[in-house]
Amino acid sequence: MTGKKQLKSRIRARMAKTGESYTAARLHVVERTELPSDGAWTFHGGRHPNSATIAGVLANQGVTISEPMVFLAGGGLGAGYILWEFKHDDSRHLVLGFRNQWQYHDRWMAKTLGRLGVAFTAHTTSGAKGAAKLLAGELDAGRPCIVLPDRHHVGYWGFPAHMDGYGGHPVVVYRRDETHVFVDDRGTVPIRVPHARMDAARARVSSYENIAHVLEPARIDSGRLAEAALAGLRDAAAHLSATSGSFSLPAWRKWSRMLVDTRNAKAWPKVFADGRGLAGALLSLWEGAEPVGMDGGNLRDLFADALDEAAGLLGLPLGGLAGEFRRIHGLWHALAETAFPFDVPEFARMRELTAGIRESLLSEGVPADGGTELWALRAEVDRIPPIKDVEALFADLSGRITEIYRAETEAVAALREIVS
Repeated sequence: MTGKKQLKSRIRARMAKTGESYTAARLHVVERTELPSDGAWTFHGGRHPNSATIAGVLANQGVTISEPMVFLAGGGLGAGYILWEFKHDDSRHLVLGFRNQWQYHDRWMAKTLGRLGVAFTAHTTSGAKGAAKLLAGELDAGRPCIVLPDRHHVGYWGFPAHMDGYGGHPVVVYRRDETHVFVDDRGTVPIRVPHARMDAARARVSSYENIAHVLEPARIDSGRLAEAALAGLRDAAAHLSATSGSFSLPAWRKWSRMLVDTRNAKAWPKVFADGRGLAGALLSLWEGAEPVGMDGGNLRDLFADALDEAAGLLGLPLGGLAGEFRRIHGLWHALAETAFPFDVPEFARMRELTAGIRESLLSEGVPADGGTELWALRAEVDRIPPIKDVEALFADLSGRITEIYRAETEAVAALREIVS
């Protein structure tokens, strides 16, 4: 037991300090073992919720396909920046998008599965009772379901009540018993969620109420995979070349300007003039950009892995771009470290608590004890942020985001030339 606690402690400490995902941090402190399982279901882990759910279901159906290739089939990378302000609780929430069509769960799923040639059914039952009955029927028939629960209502993330309705990410529900459904959320063990809680969580995501995707058994040969990869590459090049200031690369340029603009009401110097909510926004930046977060981080490293695999499959010169996107992944890491540095004691503790929650869920299937402390500390530092020079911080972040925007714009232009 002591050895297990020491291992958990080492993994959590590395996650908190480096921002790495649980899987990456664990590989540094423990040797690779056989894939864990729960009965007939095998846990394959994963990096990004959307691509990991599809890759996991397919793997359990006997289909060999890597998560990077699933990610690429869906169009790979995206970009998005929105800073929400809510009057009802005087809060500010930073939302960053890193996946192609990150704001459209159903469209991305349909596009990705269609390119891979995987037949599927998307259930969109509106009534809670009907949705629960349908889910039970699919599970009893041995068909796992990809569902989209609200993070507050699903319970295991430890979100407080004021986060009710703020959305979630897809997970796989693969079996049930009389009282619980069993969830694979990229971990090594099942997360058990009471039926009523999962039903409420699925019903709370307003845009995709009760949605469930059921994948049919598929066979993805090399020809189909090559077609999907090429379509994904072209999609990525076109999508990231769009002019949207919220949902494509210009979002980074817009964000960099908003960090130093002193006139725009939506600019950071105006929104955070009194400091309230700033620490929470910076934590969201760190969680969003780093793999330790719930959504898998900035995903530039996942795309780089996909480029390497696609290069061999398609015979295209993508190796240099893969290296460039790994460098850009490093730029995002440096940005996150600048925004939420480990050498600030309050920030270090919040990073440790965040990593602890994630590690506990993935290794034990139960939430850690730090949720209450994390949200209490967040509320405290949101009132009085431990930042000495906010203006200098904003200027630094702005410069770094501008550098990322330029690097990604040039990389996408190079990709466009290769696949055109």
